[in-house]
Amino acid sequence: MKVIWRRSPCTAHEIVAALASSQAWSAGTIKTLLNRLHSKGALLFEKVGKSYLYRPAVAEDQLRAEETESFVDRVFDGALSPMIAHFARSRKLGARDLEELERILRKGRK
Repeated sequence: MKVIWRRSPCTAHEIVAALASSQAWSAGTIKTLLNRLHSKGALLFEKVGKSYLYRPAVAEDQLRAEETESFVDRVFDGALSPMIAHFARSRKLGARDLEELERILRKGRK
């Protein structure tokens, strides 16, 4: 989806080329993924000649919010503090991360 959000509209060939260098996926695998994203309502496409032009059906922020809610509900029973604690313990947080978390917490208290 990141490729499509950044380059929209784009062809399947452009998506395959963009992902080929960073993923060990075949063109067939990527096209299967595109079909699944379309069937889930995340992608729109139109046929132009022999190619398909893909566009996102949802904004990046909207999808991120929906997926985050789903993740928190499934993995942490909807509770934010255990999720934050888990990530704070399992990942090395840099000074910027800590400052941002502190800023968010201060803002939330107001």
